[in-house]
Amino acid sequence: MSSIPKIVILGAGYAGILAAQRLQKDLNYNEADVTLVNRHDYHYFTTHLHMPAAGTDKLDNAREQISKLVDEFKIDVVKSNVQEIIPQEKKVILEDGTLSYDHLIICLGGEPETFGIPGMLENAMTIRSINSVRKIRDHIEAQFTAYKVDKKPERLTFVVGGAGFTGIEFIGELADRLQELCRTHGISRSEVKLYNVEAAPTALPGFDPELVEYAMKVLQNKGVTFKIGVAIKECLTDGVIVGENSEKIHANTVVWTGGIRGNRLVEQAGFEAMRGRVKIDEYLRAPGHENVYIIGDSSLMFNEEGRPYPPTAQISMQQGVLCAQNIVAAIRGQKPKAFVFSNKGTVASLGKGEAVGVVGDRKLKGFVAAQLKKVIDIRYLFIIGGVSLVMKKGKFL
Repeated sequence: MSSIPKIVILGAGYAGILAAQRLQKDLNYNEADVTLVNRHDYHYFTTHLHMPAAGTDKLDNAREQISKLVDEFKIDVVKSNVQEIIPQEKKVILEDGTLSYDHLIICLGGEPETFGIPGMLENAMTIRSINSVRKIRDHIEAQFTAYKVDKKPERLTFVVGGAGFTGIEFIGELADRLQELCRTHGISRSEVKLYNVEAAPTALPGFDPELVEYAMKVLQNKGVTFKIGVAIKECLTDGVIVGENSEKIHANTVVWTGGIRGNRLVEQAGFEAMRGRVKIDEYLRAPGHENVYIIGDSSLMFNEEGRPYPPTAQISMQQGVLCAQNIVAAIRGQKPKAFVFSNKGTVASLGKGEAVGVVGDRKLKGFVAAQLKKVIDIRYLFIIGGVSLVMKKGKFL
Protein backbone atom coordinates (compact mmCIF):
# COMPACT_ATOMS: atom_id res chain seq x y z
CA MET A 1 0.00 0.00 0.00
CA SER A 2 1.52 3.28 -1.09
CA SER A 3 1.44 6.38 1.08
CA ILE A 4 2.02 10.06 0.46
CA PRO A 5 5.59 11.13 1.37
CA LYS A 6 5.85 13.17 4.55
CA ILE A 7 8.08 16.25 4.54
CA VAL A 8 8.89 17.89 7.87
CA ILE A 9 10.54 21.33 8.11
CA LEU A 10 12.03 22.28 11.48
CA GLY A 11 12.24 26.04 11.89
CA ALA A 12 10.57 28.99 10.16
CA GLY A 13 13.53 31.29 9.74
CA TYR A 14 14.82 32.49 6.38
CA ALA A 15 15.67 28.98 5.18
CA GLY A 16 12.50 27.35 6.51
CA ILE A 17 10.06 29.90 5.15
CA LEU A 18 11.63 29.87 1.69
CA ALA A 19 11.66 26.06 1.67
CA ALA A 20 7.98 25.90 2.69
CA GLN A 21 6.92 28.46 0.12
CA ARG A 22 8.81 26.69 -2.65
CA LEU A 23 7.33 23.31 -1.72
CA GLN A 24 3.77 24.66 -1.75
CA LYS A 25 4.47 26.14 -5.17
CA ASP A 26 6.17 23.13 -6.78
CA LEU A 27 4.29 20.17 -5.32
CA ASN A 28 1.16 18.90 -7.01
CA TYR A 29 -2.04 18.22 -5.10
CA ASN A 30 -1.65 15.17 -2.82
CA GLU A 31 1.96 14.66 -3.94
CA ALA A 32 3.30 15.08 -0.38
CA ASP A 33 2.26 16.11 3.13
CA VAL A 34 4.30 19.07 4.37
CA THR A 35 4.57 20.06 8.04
CA LEU A 36 6.34 23.20 9.24
CA VAL A 37 7.32 23.23 12.93
CA ASN A 38 8.23 26.45 14.72
CA ARG A 39 8.29 27.47 18.37
CA HIS A 40 6.46 30.73 17.60
CA ASP A 41 3.50 31.43 15.35
CA TYR A 42 5.49 34.17 13.64
CA HIS A 43 8.56 34.47 11.41
CA TYR A 44 11.03 37.17 12.40
CA PHE A 45 13.56 39.03 10.30
CA THR A 46 16.84 38.22 12.04
CA THR A 47 18.82 40.79 10.07
CA HIS A 48 16.48 43.52 11.32
CA LEU A 49 16.53 42.68 15.04
CA HIS A 50 19.33 45.15 15.81
CA MET A 51 16.94 48.05 15.29
CA PRO A 52 14.17 47.17 17.78
CA ALA A 53 16.90 45.95 20.15
CA ALA A 54 18.33 49.46 20.18
CA GLY A 55 14.85 50.97 20.28
CA THR A 56 14.98 52.66 16.87
CA ASP A 57 12.09 50.65 15.43
CA LYS A 58 9.04 48.74 16.60
CA LEU A 59 9.18 45.04 17.41
CA ASP A 60 6.22 44.31 15.13
CA ASN A 61 8.17 45.57 12.14
CA ALA A 62 10.61 42.69 12.65
CA ARG A 63 8.08 39.86 12.44
CA GLU A 64 5.10 38.52 10.51
CA GLN A 65 2.58 35.79 11.24
CA ILE A 66 3.51 32.50 9.55
CA SER A 67 -0.13 32.00 8.61
CA LYS A 68 0.15 35.03 6.32
CA LEU A 69 3.29 33.72 4.61
CA VAL A 70 2.31 30.13 3.80
CA ASP A 71 -0.88 28.50 2.56
CA GLU A 72 -2.18 26.46 5.49
CA PHE A 73 -4.27 24.38 3.10
CA LYS A 74 -0.97 23.13 1.67
CA ILE A 75 1.38 23.43 4.67
CA ASP A 76 0.46 22.10 8.12
CA VAL A 77 1.92 24.63 10.59
CA VAL A 78 2.68 23.24 14.06
CA LYS A 79 3.60 25.58 16.91
CA SER A 80 5.87 23.55 19.19
CA ASN A 81 9.41 23.14 20.51
CA VAL A 82 11.60 20.42 19.05
CA GLN A 83 12.96 18.18 21.78
CA GLU A 84 14.88 15.55 19.83
CA ILE A 85 15.70 14.43 16.30
CA ILE A 86 16.05 10.66 15.76
CA PRO A 87 17.29 10.12 12.18
CA GLN A 88 17.62 6.35 12.62
CA GLU A 89 13.88 6.10 13.23
CA LYS A 90 12.90 8.98 10.93
CA LYS A 91 11.20 10.71 13.85
CA VAL A 92 11.14 14.14 15.47
CA ILE A 93 10.11 14.43 19.10
CA LEU A 94 8.18 17.60 19.94
CA GLU A 95 7.21 18.83 23.39
CA ASP A 96 3.66 17.69 22.74
CA GLY A 97 3.94 14.83 20.27
CA THR A 98 5.96 12.96 17.66
CA LEU A 99 6.29 13.44 13.91
CA SER A 100 7.51 10.83 11.44
CA TYR A 101 9.01 11.84 8.11
CA ASP A 102 10.26 10.62 4.78
CA HIS A 103 12.19 13.83 4.11
CA LEU A 104 13.45 16.15 6.85
CA ILE A 105 14.67 19.74 6.56
CA ILE A 106 16.55 20.96 9.62
CA CYS A 107 16.79 24.74 9.76
CA LEU A 108 16.41 25.47 13.47
CA GLY A 109 18.70 28.47 13.51
CA GLY A 110 21.90 29.06 15.44
CA GLU A 111 22.78 29.80 19.04
CA PRO A 112 25.18 32.33 20.57
CA GLU A 113 28.80 31.14 20.56
CA THR A 114 30.64 32.46 23.61
CA PHE A 115 33.95 30.64 22.98
CA GLY A 116 33.99 29.59 26.60
CA ILE A 117 34.26 33.13 27.97
CA PRO A 118 33.37 32.84 31.68
CA GLY A 119 30.08 34.49 32.62
CA MET A 120 29.06 35.41 29.06
CA LEU A 121 26.03 33.14 28.87
CA GLU A 122 24.88 34.10 32.34
CA ASN A 123 25.46 37.85 32.33
CA ALA A 124 25.29 39.16 28.75
CA MET A 125 22.25 39.72 26.57
CA THR A 126 22.05 38.53 22.96
CA ILE A 127 20.18 39.60 19.83
CA ARG A 128 18.65 36.29 18.83
CA SER A 129 14.86 36.50 19.09
CA ILE A 130 11.93 38.86 19.51
CA ASN A 131 11.91 38.17 23.25
CA SER A 132 15.64 38.81 23.68
CA VAL A 133 15.32 42.03 21.68
CA ARG A 134 12.47 43.24 23.87
CA LYS A 135 14.58 42.54 26.96
CA ILE A 136 17.52 44.57 25.62
CA ARG A 137 15.36 47.54 24.63
CA ASP A 138 13.52 47.67 27.96
CA HIS A 139 16.76 47.24 29.91
CA ILE A 140 18.48 50.13 28.14
CA GLU A 141 15.57 52.47 28.72
CA ALA A 142 15.39 51.43 32.39
CA GLN A 143 19.04 52.38 32.88
CA PHE A 144 18.33 55.99 31.92
CA THR A 145 15.34 56.16 34.23
CA ALA A 146 17.33 54.74 37.15
CA TYR A 147 20.30 57.02 36.48
CA LYS A 148 18.16 60.07 37.12
CA VAL A 149 17.69 58.75 40.66
CA ASP A 150 21.02 57.21 41.72
CA LYS A 151 23.55 58.76 39.26
CA LYS A 152 25.55 55.51 39.04
CA PRO A 153 27.86 55.90 36.01
CA GLU A 154 27.76 52.18 35.15
CA ARG A 155 24.09 52.63 34.20
CA LEU A 156 25.15 54.79 31.28
CA THR A 157 28.02 52.54 30.20
CA PHE A 158 27.17 50.14 27.39
CA VAL A 159 29.42 47.37 26.08
CA VAL A 160 28.85 45.54 22.81
CA GLY A 161 31.01 42.45 22.46
CA GLY A 162 31.91 41.63 18.88
CA ALA A 163 32.43 43.86 15.84
CA GLY A 164 31.03 41.59 13.16
CA PHE A 165 27.95 42.57 11.17
CA THR A 166 25.47 42.21 14.01
CA GLY A 167 27.67 44.07 16.47
CA ILE A 168 28.41 46.94 14.09
CA GLU A 169 24.80 47.31 12.95
CA PHE A 170 23.50 47.22 16.52
CA ILE A 171 26.00 49.72 17.86
CA GLY A 172 25.20 52.10 15.00
CA GLU A 173 21.51 52.04 15.93
CA LEU A 174 22.30 52.18 19.65
CA ALA A 175 24.46 55.27 19.20
CA ASP A 176 21.51 57.00 17.54
CA ARG A 177 19.11 55.83 20.24
CA LEU A 178 21.35 56.94 23.11
CA GLN A 179 21.42 60.46 21.70
CA GLU A 180 17.61 60.48 21.71
CA LEU A 181 17.40 59.04 25.23
CA CYS A 182 19.77 61.71 26.49
CA ARG A 183 17.49 64.44 25.13
CA THR A 184 14.39 62.78 26.59
CA HIS A 185 15.90 62.42 30.07
CA GLY A 186 17.85 65.68 30.11
CA ILE A 187 21.23 63.93 30.32
CA SER A 188 24.41 65.14 28.65
CA ARG A 189 25.71 62.78 25.95
CA SER A 190 29.16 63.16 27.53
CA GLU A 191 27.91 61.15 30.51
CA VAL A 192 27.25 58.11 28.30
CA LYS A 193 30.00 55.64 27.36
CA LEU A 194 29.58 53.21 24.48
CA TYR A 195 32.25 50.54 23.87
CA ASN A 196 32.69 48.03 21.07
CA VAL A 197 35.14 45.27 22.00
CA GLU A 198 36.52 42.90 19.34
CA ALA A 199 39.18 40.22 19.77
CA ALA A 200 40.03 40.12 16.05
CA PRO A 201 42.59 42.61 14.68
CA THR A 202 39.88 44.50 12.78
CA ALA A 203 36.23 45.38 12.92
CA LEU A 204 34.02 43.68 10.31
CA PRO A 205 36.57 40.85 9.82
CA GLY A 206 36.95 39.87 6.17
CA PHE A 207 35.36 43.09 4.92
CA ASP A 208 37.09 45.60 2.65
CA PRO A 209 39.65 47.59 4.73
CA GLU A 210 38.69 50.91 3.15
CA LEU A 211 35.06 50.41 4.10
CA VAL A 212 35.99 49.19 7.59
CA GLU A 213 37.93 52.41 8.16
CA TYR A 214 34.97 54.46 6.97
CA ALA A 215 32.56 52.56 9.19
CA MET A 216 34.73 53.02 12.26
CA LYS A 217 35.04 56.77 11.65
CA VAL A 218 31.27 57.13 11.28
CA LEU A 219 30.68 55.27 14.54
CA GLN A 220 33.45 57.07 16.40
CA ASN A 221 31.82 60.36 15.41
CA LYS A 222 28.65 58.99 17.00
CA GLY A 223 30.48 58.42 20.27
CA VAL A 224 31.61 54.80 19.97
CA THR A 225 34.92 53.82 21.60
CA PHE A 226 36.51 50.85 19.86
CA LYS A 227 38.75 48.30 21.52
CA ILE A 228 39.99 46.26 18.57
CA GLY A 229 42.33 43.31 19.01
CA VAL A 230 41.21 43.18 22.63
CA ALA A 231 39.49 40.07 23.94
CA ILE A 232 36.81 39.92 26.60
CA LYS A 233 38.26 37.61 29.24
CA GLU A 234 35.24 37.49 31.53
CA CYS A 235 31.72 38.88 31.72
CA LEU A 236 30.53 39.86 35.18
CA THR A 237 27.25 41.10 36.57
CA ASP A 238 28.72 44.60 36.71
CA GLY A 239 30.85 44.74 33.57
CA VAL A 240 33.58 42.96 31.62
CA ILE A 241 37.27 42.17 32.05
CA VAL A 242 39.18 42.88 28.83
CA GLY A 243 42.70 42.65 27.44
CA GLU A 244 45.97 41.24 28.68
CA ASN A 245 46.07 43.80 31.47
CA SER A 246 42.66 42.65 32.74
CA GLU A 247 41.10 46.09 32.51
CA LYS A 248 37.60 46.22 33.94
CA ILE A 249 34.89 48.21 32.24
CA HIS A 250 32.13 48.85 34.75
CA ALA A 251 28.81 48.51 32.93
CA ASN A 252 25.26 47.46 33.70
CA THR A 253 24.68 46.56 30.05
CA VAL A 254 26.64 44.00 28.04
CA VAL A 255 25.30 42.79 24.69
CA TRP A 256 27.16 39.87 23.13
CA THR A 257 27.24 39.60 19.32
CA GLY A 258 30.59 37.81 19.04
CA GLY A 259 29.63 34.60 17.31
CA ILE A 260 27.04 32.05 16.22
CA ARG A 261 27.20 28.27 16.46
CA GLY A 262 24.81 25.69 15.09
CA ASN A 263 21.86 24.30 16.98
CA ARG A 264 22.69 21.81 19.74
CA LEU A 265 19.83 19.54 18.71
CA VAL A 266 21.77 18.79 15.52
CA GLU A 267 24.78 17.57 17.50
CA GLN A 268 22.58 15.61 19.87
CA ALA A 269 20.98 13.84 16.90
CA GLY A 270 24.33 12.22 16.16
CA PHE A 271 25.37 14.20 13.09
CA GLU A 272 29.09 14.95 12.99
CA ALA A 273 29.36 18.65 13.67
CA MET A 274 31.84 21.44 14.29
CA ARG A 275 30.46 24.03 16.71
CA GLY A 276 27.02 22.67 15.93
CA ARG A 277 27.42 23.01 12.17
CA VAL A 278 27.29 19.95 9.91
CA LYS A 279 29.38 19.69 6.75
CA ILE A 280 26.66 18.94 4.23
CA ASP A 281 27.10 17.65 0.69
CA GLU A 282 26.61 19.68 -2.47
CA TYR A 283 22.92 18.78 -2.47
CA LEU A 284 22.48 20.14 1.10
CA ARG A 285 22.16 16.66 2.65
CA ALA A 286 23.62 15.41 5.91
CA PRO A 287 26.40 12.83 5.52
CA GLY A 288 24.96 9.32 5.35
CA HIS A 289 21.35 10.55 5.27
CA GLU A 290 19.99 11.18 1.78
CA ASN A 291 16.59 12.14 3.21
CA VAL A 292 17.87 14.68 5.76
CA TYR A 293 18.74 18.22 4.67
CA ILE A 294 20.47 20.70 6.96
CA ILE A 295 20.33 24.34 5.91
CA GLY A 296 20.78 27.74 7.50
CA ASP A 297 22.97 28.40 10.54
CA SER A 298 23.55 24.71 11.31
CA SER A 299 24.94 23.92 7.86
CA LEU A 300 28.58 24.09 6.88
CA MET A 301 29.61 24.57 3.24
CA PHE A 302 32.89 25.67 1.71
CA ASN A 303 33.56 28.02 -1.18
CA GLU A 304 36.00 27.42 -4.03
CA GLU A 305 38.87 28.74 -1.90
CA GLY A 306 38.11 26.17 0.78
CA ARG A 307 36.72 28.71 3.25
CA PRO A 308 33.40 28.15 5.00
CA TYR A 309 30.53 30.35 3.94
CA PRO A 310 29.40 32.57 6.82
CA PRO A 311 25.87 31.82 8.10
CA THR A 312 23.96 34.67 6.45
CA ALA A 313 20.33 35.25 5.54
CA GLN A 314 21.33 35.40 1.87
CA ILE A 315 22.76 31.88 1.90
CA SER A 316 19.89 30.54 4.02
CA MET A 317 17.33 31.83 1.53
CA GLN A 318 19.09 30.26 -1.44
CA GLN A 319 19.53 26.99 0.44
CA GLY A 320 15.84 26.94 1.33
CA VAL A 321 14.76 27.22 -2.30
CA LEU A 322 17.17 24.59 -3.63
CA CYS A 323 16.45 22.22 -0.76
CA ALA A 324 12.75 22.26 -1.63
CA GLN A 325 13.53 21.70 -5.31
CA ASN A 326 15.76 18.73 -4.48
CA ILE A 327 13.10 17.12 -2.29
CA VAL A 328 10.54 17.47 -5.08
CA ALA A 329 13.09 15.93 -7.45
CA ALA A 330 13.65 13.03 -5.04
CA ILE A 331 9.91 12.37 -4.80
CA ARG A 332 9.64 12.34 -8.59
CA GLY A 333 12.72 10.16 -9.08
CA GLN A 334 14.72 12.97 -10.67
CA LYS A 335 18.32 14.02 -10.10
CA PRO A 336 19.09 16.71 -7.48
CA LYS A 337 20.88 19.97 -8.25
CA ALA A 338 24.11 21.06 -6.59
CA PHE A 339 24.08 24.24 -4.52
CA VAL A 340 25.89 27.19 -6.08
CA PHE A 341 25.92 30.35 -4.00
CA SER A 342 25.06 33.54 -5.87
CA ASN A 343 26.46 36.52 -3.98
CA LYS A 344 24.05 39.43 -4.35
CA GLY A 345 26.30 41.77 -2.36
CA THR A 346 26.84 42.62 1.29
CA VAL A 347 25.76 45.73 3.17
CA ALA A 348 26.25 46.69 6.82
CA SER A 349 24.16 49.53 8.22
CA LEU A 350 25.74 52.10 10.55
CA GLY A 351 22.63 53.77 11.88
CA LYS A 352 20.41 56.36 10.26
CA GLY A 353 21.47 57.28 6.72
CA GLU A 354 24.81 55.47 6.87
CA ALA A 355 26.07 52.09 5.67
CA VAL A 356 28.94 50.37 3.89
CA GLY A 357 28.64 47.67 1.27
CA VAL A 358 30.15 45.71 -1.58
CA VAL A 359 28.22 44.71 -4.70
CA GLY A 360 30.38 42.89 -7.21
CA ASP A 361 33.50 45.02 -7.56
CA ARG A 362 31.79 48.19 -6.36
CA LYS A 363 32.42 49.63 -2.92
CA LEU A 364 29.57 51.67 -1.52
CA LYS A 365 29.38 53.87 1.55
CA GLY A 366 27.26 56.55 3.15
CA PHE A 367 23.81 57.41 1.83
CA VAL A 368 24.06 55.27 -1.32
CA ALA A 369 24.91 52.17 0.72
CA ALA A 370 22.09 52.96 3.14
CA GLN A 371 19.61 53.11 0.25
CA LEU A 372 20.90 49.77 -1.04
CA LYS A 373 20.25 48.31 2.40
CA LYS A 374 16.63 49.45 2.07
CA VAL A 375 16.39 47.84 -1.35
CA ILE A 376 17.64 44.55 0.10
CA ASP A 377 15.03 44.73 2.86
CA ILE A 378 12.28 45.48 0.34
CA ARG A 379 13.41 42.59 -1.87
CA TYR A 380 13.12 40.07 0.94
CA LEU A 381 9.70 41.31 2.02
CA PHE A 382 8.53 41.11 -1.57
CA ILE A 383 9.88 37.57 -2.01
CA ILE A 384 8.06 36.15 1.01
CA GLY A 385 4.95 38.32 1.11
CA GLY A 386 4.56 40.33 -2.09
CA VAL A 387 3.59 43.97 -2.37
CA SER A 388 1.17 43.80 0.57
CA LEU A 389 3.93 42.88 3.03
CA VAL A 390 6.21 45.59 1.67
CA MET A 391 3.46 48.15 2.22
CA LYS A 392 2.59 46.80 5.65
CA LYS A 393 6.17 47.03 6.90
CA GLY A 394 6.74 50.53 5.55
CA LYS A 395 8.39 51.76 8.75
CA PHE A 396 10.73 48.79 8.48
CA LEU A 397 12.31 50.74 5.67
